[in-house]
Amino acid sequence: MADTPASRSRVARVVAGRSVFFDDEGFFWDSDDWSEAAADELARERGMLGLGQVQWRVIRFMRDYYGHHGRAPMNKDLKAGTGLTLLELERLFPDGIRLGARVLAGLPNPKTCLD
Repeated sequence: MADTPASRSRVARVVAGRSVFFDDEGFFWDSDDWSEAAADELARERGMLGLGQVQWRVIRFMRDYYGHHGRAPMNKDLKAGTGLTLLELERLFPDGIRLGARVLAGLPNPKTCLD
């Protein structure tokens, strides 16, 4: 069976004062549920002291790219759009680009989207 939104489980929890659904890997079920407050709270849960200016630049770039293209940026787009190397990007988020930046940006799980 293909891994589609219908085949994934989802869990509701309160984040930044709102009830939000997440899939079984911690990705937002609906990217429209994302907020800066939710990203900040999730970052703190991951042991980050908060999100710094460069981390916000990455998150905002990812969200803008997703909004314009309907898919997450590929690594080459992420590097070009942020001016950072992949190693720098990975180090900014304790869980890396996929489970760190992408989750905090509220983008869909790459296993279930078409990008």
